[in-house]
Amino acid sequence: MKFQLSNIQEIKKVVSTKKTALIYCENQFGRVDGKTAAGLIRQSEIYTIVGVLDSSLTGKDAGEALGDKKNHIPIFANLQTALEKLRDVPNCYIYGKAPLEAFIPPLERLLILEAMAQGMDIINGLHQFFSEDLEFREQASQYGVQITDIRKPPELADLHVFTGQISQVNIPVIAFLGTDCACGKMTTAVAVNQTLQGLGIKSVLVATGQTSLMQGARYGVSIDALVSQFVIGEIENAVVQAFEQEKPDIILVEGQSSLSHPAFMSSVGILKGSRPDGIILQHPPARKFRCDFPHLAMPKLQEEISLIEAISPTKVIAIAINHENLTAAATERIIAKYERDFQLPTTDVLLHGCEKLVQALCDRFPKLNRKIKGEILAAIPAIGSK
Repeated sequence: MKFQLSNIQEIKKVVSTKKTALIYCENQFGRVDGKTAAGLIRQSEIYTIVGVLDSSLTGKDAGEALGDKKNHIPIFANLQTALEKLRDVPNCYIYGKAPLEAFIPPLERLLILEAMAQGMDIINGLHQFFSEDLEFREQASQYGVQITDIRKPPELADLHVFTGQISQVNIPVIAFLGTDCACGKMTTAVAVNQTLQGLGIKSVLVATGQTSLMQGARYGVSIDALVSQFVIGEIENAVVQAFEQEKPDIILVEGQSSLSHPAFMSSVGILKGSRPDGIILQHPPARKFRCDFPHLAMPKLQEEISLIEAISPTKVIAIAINHENLTAAATERIIAKYERDFQLPTTDVLLHGCEKLVQALCDRFPKLNRKIKGEILAAIPAIGSK
């Protein structure tokens, strides 16, 4: 029997090469609650994704279904069809949805049990810990597979409270906050991180959610699974550890939810724990109501900026937008309007790449600019370009 893994810190110890993985995302791929699957399709240092399960998109290419370029990752109707068509049984079965509900329905339980019967390890990003489910544990033991609960927090003895050591971090720390949940904060943070690294700048991304940990972030923890006493300290510790161990030029911190969201406190902890030197703010202009909360209207962009700058000594230095439900022409008009109204560089990284955001960082922190040749910066492509 393989060792039963309980959290992401343990999986990183045993993963030396990429594992193949099938992502379950029934009826949610490309939608708000399918953000975990979308993130893994776009980037993962741990898994090679070989397919997605979503019967509503059967036969489509996963990249094209996300509005990106074709990536030759097929979408299957169900687990049986996937196993029949794939050359080999994947190493892992990833639960790729991030619903508001705490527990999975009975049908999804049966699929997880079947995946284990096929010899697939289970990767779970929910608050429901599969490794503590008796039926799942027995099935894993019988078939010699492992269960990894990404959101399972560290042991109490390994948690950290705020110490003030963040004041020793003397390089730029940039937080990627947003006006709502699932609006593209992680996508933009990952894109900027990859772009900076490609330009020769040593950039480290600190994760605060389950998807970025699945993607392979080496520092951070899923903060919404922590007792509130430790949220700020864990963020501080992750930034300090990244600073001390990697000696980077810049640290990027993934955001969660939004500061103004009445249901979540994550952004407050991120601001307090990382004490960022700048904010890149993500916003979906066409979204009228907060995702999963159809009676809560979205905040105005200026309101979110004012709130962030009222409780933090830092400033919003750039805006990244999410073009969901927008035409190409409308997206361009909004970018131009925001740059005119807010006097801040604005872009959509899926359409236009990260040039404006990287330039904003270089303008604000001249040491970064000295590491980049101008002609290289101008050649940065849009990561979702066809």
